[in-house]
Amino acid sequence: MADEKSDDKAARRFKKGDHVEWNGPGKITGTVEREITERTRFDNKDYAASKEHPEYLVKSDKSGKEAIHRPEELTKTDHVKK
Repeated sequence: MADEKSDDKAARRFKKGDHVEWNGPGKITGTVEREITERTRFDNKDYAASKEHPEYLVKSDKSGKEAIHRPEELTKTDHVKK
């Protein structure tokens, strides 16, 4: 059963504008800026994204900082402005 859940997470796809959350120092919320489908260097780190295994550039709601995350690290949420 655990393998099925991880497969579901790996199969997640997001699109620009999706509101998501991820773990950092607490729950962080933000918006998907774009899907990355090729090897990319960002913030002095290499990301091995591909069409089969995309990663996502997200922008934090609170800080405005951008980061790249794998789809299994992201959860789609309802966007609620406070």
